[in-house]
Amino acid sequence: MSANLAVARQILATAVRLPESVIADDAAIGTLEAWDSLAHVRLMTALEEVVGAQLASDEIVAVPKLADVAALLARHGR
Repeated sequence: MSANLAVARQILATAVRLPESVIADDAAIGTLEAWDSLAHVRLMTALEEVVGAQLASDEIVAVPKLADVAALLARHGR
């Protein structure tokens, strides 16, 4: 597992308030019931803290999957 995916899983698990162990590699808004709109806001807030910058609106809507969270972290050098 890549370091970015591990960090992404940890951040997503916190945002959806579930243990990391239940966050599958293919977790997405449509497949993870706990990933609702409020959890997405918590996720974006956490990501902004981790990357140290406000995310652009196009970045916020382009994160519907765990892999996208990891890619966003990579783009921001995390």
